[in-house]
Amino acid sequence: MQRRQFAAQAAAVITATALAPMAFAQERTVRILIGFPPGGSADVVARLLADKMRVSLGQNVIIDNKPGAAGRLALAELKRSPPDGSVLIFSPSGAMVIHPWLYANLGYDPAKDFTPIALGSTFDFAVTAGPGAPAGDLKAVLAWMKANPAKANYATSGAGTVPHFAGQLLAHAAGVPMTHVAYRGGAPAAQDLIGGQVPLMVDTASETIEHHRAGKVRILAVTGEQRSRALPDVPTLKEAGINVTADAFFGLYGPPGMSPEVVARIDKAVADAVRMPDVQDRIYALGLVPAHAGPAELAAIQATHLKRWEMPIKNSGFKAES
Repeated sequence: MQRRQFAAQAAAVITATALAPMAFAQERTVRILIGFPPGGSADVVARLLADKMRVSLGQNVIIDNKPGAAGRLALAELKRSPPDGSVLIFSPSGAMVIHPWLYANLGYDPAKDFTPIALGSTFDFAVTAGPGAPAGDLKAVLAWMKANPAKANYATSGAGTVPHFAGQLLAHAAGVPMTHVAYRGGAPAAQDLIGGQVPLMVDTASETIEHHRAGKVRILAVTGEQRSRALPDVPTLKEAGINVTADAFFGLYGPPGMSPEVVARIDKAVADAVRMPDVQDRIYALGLVPAHAGPAELAAIQATHLKRWEMPIKNSGFKAES
């Protein structure tokens, strides 16, 4: 009898210990890190999802902006966080598929140091002209930039991002030597575009779409294979005569070592949120595409994008800081 009681008590202790990380996370606020300032596309989409995830998870879910180094500062914090689901990151794909080809001392291995949880959105990019550029279509603006190389600048949300290299692909295909101007996020880049400090911007459509609708800037083309649902009158780069496409994604990741149970619980909350009509309508209105995929699919998508960007980055001649 004593042996049976001892065995039962031991089993209870083992079970409680195994479930402790999950229970601990459920009792805490979930922080979703964003490696960029408020107002950018990652921030906006993350807040849309977080509002719905609070209900699904039965927990408070907050957004914590940690801008710097094109998202690497936030990823460094995530890597150090406990694997209980209390700290996550909603990251654009550049940190996972561009940075490994750029930085010799990146500080993390995207395939090993994070836990893929869920895909939250896919998107391509908008090529937007501000008042610092002349009137006309994309070909006219590029011709002006070629004739005025000192003014041939384009802004993005940061060095080493997918928009950075999408702009490089555009410059190469158009035969226009364009100078990249990196900002600490899409929102400040858009403000300088509106102010005429830079003539062109390459970034997610969400950064400039409302300004485009207000007539402050002009989205000249999008970088996807098809036209954007939110911008049906705007041609793709291919339709504009430039054989370039570029796309990316937002993914939700956790620290290394998260349990499958915790991952599945959070993934379901994201899936439920992305499927809600009001969330879908809002994401489409931003010029993005609502999309969900689970952990295994997100890892596979990440691997595909990593391979896709290898040669364009190596051929660009861009030298990142160590």
